Amino acid sequence: MTGSNTSARIVPVNDLPGHGASSLDIGAPASALAIGAHPDDIEFGCGATLAKWAAAGTVLHHLVLTDGAKGSWDPDQDEAVLIALRQEEQRRAATLLGGGAVTFLGRTDGELSNDARTRWEVSRVLRLTRPDVVLAHDPWRRYRLHPDHRAAGFIATDSLAAARDPHFFADQDLMPHRPSALLLWEADEPNHVEDVTGYVETKIAALLAHQSQLRSTMGIDDGEAGEFEAFTARVHDQLRQHGALAGLPFGESFHLMTDI
Repeated sequence: MTGSNTSARIVPVNDLPGHGASSLDIGAPASALAIGAHPDDIEFGCGATLAKWAAAGTVLHHLVLTDGAKGSWDPDQDEAVLIALRQEEQRRAATLLGGGAVTFLGRTDGELSNDARTRWEVSRVLRLTRPDVVLAHDPWRRYRLHPDHRAAGFIATDSLAAARDPHFFADQDLMPHRPSALLLWEADEPNHVEDVTGYVETKIAALLAHQSQLRSTMGIDDGEAGEFEAFTARVHDQLRQHGALAGLPFGESFHLMTDI
C-alpha cells in the first residue's frame, strides 16, 4: 500500500463491511498468483492465506503492478531509491510468506490505468504462471478512495477474462489459461473465509518487512514505545473479525468466484 494519512487506530487494508460468509477453506491449490497494486498490498490482503498454502506445498507467485514511488511522506525522498527499496522489501516479504517469484510491472504509483497494454502484460503473467487460484483487490468495493486499488482490481479481473480466451492477445503465442477460483480481498460482499489460525504472526512479519512503510501506512513513527505492539494488535483484531464470520479464531475473508 502506498503512503497515506491513514489513522494509526485502524489497519489500512482489508477492513470488513460486515456481511456473512458462506464457504470456508478452498484447500491449498497447486499454485497461486496474488496481484497487488503496490508493494505490501498482497501481504495486507492475503498474506496469512498465502503463508498457510505455502506451508501445504502451494507454489506462490506475486505480481506488483506499480513502482510504489509515492509511498513516503518525506518530500525530499529520492524516488529511484524508494522504488529499489520497496522492491527489496517486497521480495523479503514474499520469502517470509513461503517464497515464490515476484514480478514488478513498474507502472507509476498513483497513475495505474486499466489499459490494453497493462492487460496484455498481466494476461501474459497469468498464461506463464498458470495459477490454480488468483487473489486480487475487489474492484467493486464501495467508497474505495485509492485509484490504484480500484484499477488493480479491474486489471486483474479483465486480464483473467482475456487470459482464458485464445483470441485475446494471440500475439503472445501462449496457451490460454483459466484458473479454477478467484479470491478478492477487501471484499464488498465477503462470501468466503480462509482459516489462518497459526499464520497470523507470519503475516505480521511479512508486513513489517516493508520498513519504508512503517510510518506512512502502519502508524509506527520512529519506533516509539508501544507502536509496534499497537499495530500487531490491530492486525490480530482484524483477523479475529474476519474469522468470526465463519466461527474461527482468525481468518482472512474474500469474495470467492469460481464461475470464471
